[in-house]
Amino acid sequence: MKILVCAKQVPNTKNVTTDPETGRINREGVESILNPDDANALEAALQIKDKDPENVHVTVISMGPDQAKEMLIECMAMGADDAILLSDRKFGGSDTWATSNAIAAGMANVEGGFDLILGGRQAIDGDTAQVGPQIAEKLGIPQVTYAQDIQINGDTVTVQRQLEDGYEVIDVKMPCMVTCVKELNTPRYMNVGRIYDAYAQPERITVWGFDDVTIEESETGLKASPTNVFTSFAPAPKGAGKMLEGTDQEMVSALMSELKEKHYI
Repeated sequence: MKILVCAKQVPNTKNVTTDPETGRINREGVESILNPDDANALEAALQIKDKDPENVHVTVISMGPDQAKEMLIECMAMGADDAILLSDRKFGGSDTWATSNAIAAGMANVEGGFDLILGGRQAIDGDTAQVGPQIAEKLGIPQVTYAQDIQINGDTVTVQRQLEDGYEVIDVKMPCMVTCVKELNTPRYMNVGRIYDAYAQPERITVWGFDDVTIEESETGLKASPTNVFTSFAPAPKGAGKMLEGTDQEMVSALMSELKEKHYI
């Protein structure tokens, strides 16, 4: 079985700050990490491989600058067999539509094809949850999103799809695309031996540029993107909260008075 895992290098949002004058995000010096939901997708692939290590091959695929190799090395140190990086200035500035075009073209270029594609539900830097489903659409394969459990039964994937008030069980034939939520599993740590091997074997990361995949310039990059980010900013801070003191009855009375004064009730 050939499993492709979509992975994205994203800024660590825990360390993001904003310029107090402009309100815009400061990107300088922000640590880059493996997108958390993609780590769950990789763990799902590795758990499938654990059950049949001789017959399951896991390849991580990503699009980004050369620095994304560090993230791919991390993925291999977790247990992925190899990785593919789509990296070219012509891919730069792509929105979700243009990104999915490029990644789908890269997947179609994988020797021997694939049986299963796993990806995170969404990336923490964009939160669109669009790229995974768009990739499936471009490749013409079925998709299941928000997977909280995945079981392989022959050529069928049985997925528990998370809903707001429960879940639904869906059977889908391979090849297919499944996007994963954090409740699916707990990603494993990197293995020291695999870290050494990943750095010692750079050839395990294949880099493809624009000319290495079948895609038109009108399908990817900034000029091909139907959406563009005009600006990013932090919302204005809310006012300080007010703590009420006293007995339960006194606090309830004080709260009711505050709400009436502000015409909320």
